[in-house]
Amino acid sequence: MIAVIDYGAGNVFNILKACRFLNVNAKLTADPDEILHADGIILPGVGAFKAAMDQLRQKQLVPVIKKAVSLQIPLLGVCLGMQMLFDSSTEFGKTAGLHLIPGKVVRFPQNNLFIPQVGWNQNDLRQSNSIFKAVANQYTYFVHSYYAQCDPQYIISSVNYGVTVPAIVQRGQVYGMQFHPEKSGHGGLQLLAEFFKEVKKDDLSRN
Repeated sequence: MIAVIDYGAGNVFNILKACRFLNVNAKLTADPDEILHADGIILPGVGAFKAAMDQLRQKQLVPVIKKAVSLQIPLLGVCLGMQMLFDSSTEFGKTAGLHLIPGKVVRFPQNNLFIPQVGWNQNDLRQSNSIFKAVANQYTYFVHSYYAQCDPQYIISSVNYGVTVPAIVQRGQVYGMQFHPEKSGHGGLQLLAEFFKEVKKDDLSRN
């Protein structure tokens, strides 16, 4: 089962719809036991970093997520969910994140481009051995005003929006997609399917 974390601030309907389309058993849940016994986890997110982290803390889900990662349960953060994987964000003041991938989240600079970035942008694959290598040259759908800054070793793909924007990141079994795979057409669904394949493979290795 894929646990889609329910904390009141996520693009959950489309995520669950995409899971059903891919014949993946997914459940929206905030139950620690269900999360810790899931085969894989999706952390969705739409909105502001601080409000979302506050919700996770109020629901006491931060230690649950960290324990799940320590148990090697694959975790995928989507959009704001990806940003929360990092150490901190400057949105509405500096706020601590989940500290699962080293780096910080900052606002786009004023560079004559419209903020937020809304729409399709083309991915530049940085690591050809990634499970997400099919993203090379693909266009995926973005909606965000802040972006991650991190070491290149964690960047699977990036897009250009006046600055280099990490689009897919990974550290171990922790993955993040800044774009919305569930809104990125067939290519986005293919990327989700690759994550679910990795979940199945890891579940077999753990058992």
